[in-house]
Amino acid sequence: MKNLLDRREESTRWAAVCALAACFAVSSPASAWAQSGPGIRGGLSANPDQFFIGGHYVSPPLWDRVRFQPNVEAGFGDDLTVLAFNVEFAYWMTVTTDWQVYFGGGPAMNLSSDNRGGHGDDDDLGPGLTVVAGLRRSGGLFFEMKVGAFDSPDFKLAVGYTF
Repeated sequence: MKNLLDRREESTRWAAVCALAACFAVSSPASAWAQSGPGIRGGLSANPDQFFIGGHYVSPPLWDRVRFQPNVEAGFGDDLTVLAFNVEFAYWMTVTTDWQVYFGGGPAMNLSSDNRGGHGDDDDLGPGLTVVAGLRRSGGLFFEMKVGAFDSPDFKLAVGYTF
């Protein structure tokens, strides 16, 4: 009988240790594994209909879970070349141990060049605004969607990697 009670106490201790370890793992900061630094991106945009490539930088958290993530994207197609300079801030949240989502946005400056030729100086510099939502894996891979206003492309889908 005493042997059975010893086993039960030992099981209870192991359960308490495992529960404590699980609580510690769940309560650890979400940004502990989040990738920060430079990276590359590419994708498709609508209005203008283009493919784009670019680069970005993701900062460590500035405040709580808010990160600064400026990016530059060069779009080609639809008889235009668009160079977008986006200044974005995003709020990051943990979904699982491997995935985080982020939501945010910010101002942009967009330089558009008409590629049809024979039209004189058809460069246009205009302000923009972007709203961004993304899904990022712990190793640096991410998927992102942007909605634009003013002179920004109306919609963008991107995939990229943060080193």
